[in-house]
Amino acid sequence: MLLHIPQVLSKQEVAALRAELAAHDWVDGARSSGAQAVALKDNRQFPVESPAFAGLSQRIAEALARHPLFVSAALPRQVLPPMFNCYSGGGRYGNHVDNALQRDRFSGLQVRTDVSTTVFLSEPEEYEGGELIVEDTYGEHEVKLAAGDAILYPATSLHRVEPVTRGARIAAFLWTQSWVRDAWQRKLLFELDMNILKLRAQLGDSEEVLGLTSTYHNLLRQWSE
Repeated sequence: MLLHIPQVLSKQEVAALRAELAAHDWVDGARSSGAQAVALKDNRQFPVESPAFAGLSQRIAEALARHPLFVSAALPRQVLPPMFNCYSGGGRYGNHVDNALQRDRFSGLQVRTDVSTTVFLSEPEEYEGGELIVEDTYGEHEVKLAAGDAILYPATSLHRVEPVTRGARIAAFLWTQSWVRDAWQRKLLFELDMNILKLRAQLGDSEEVLGLTSTYHNLLRQWSE
């Protein structure tokens, strides 16, 4: 499931994050890449060793945790600390699939990456190129969102970032281990949850709405791990 999550951050929150990120030096993104990815990746990343990293990363994590669409779609069990990258001057990241297991740099916990999320911090008009291309069984999907918006998609997806030919594309990115491993089951639960919310707004806590809510939680109980 490819899901646009609007307004994870307000424009004021984006501006404050951008100002703090700009006040520090960035490093070659290849430092965090495996041997295969080095040849595909040309970007800069905010150094995780920076004293400012934890606070900036936490602001992204807290904003996503407050957003009901992210919680419903990802069903987060463990969220890895969000990181920051910047593409400019032709920077790109070729087709790749994210590593299945990654370690939380703060807790040391090893996390399975079920869901990928990108939070855009640059407005689309600030740069040319830089589209996130996500491939699935229905073809290629091009994503370029407003600053403060996020895109969520299965970490199993083949994806890339197109070359940035003007300006700079700044974003936060992160991975989530979901309570529900299977992407199709997560999609069904998300759609059921959204329809329950719509029906509840129309009918209140009717017998039918309560029945569907019970079905949702029993499916979640069956499929969660």
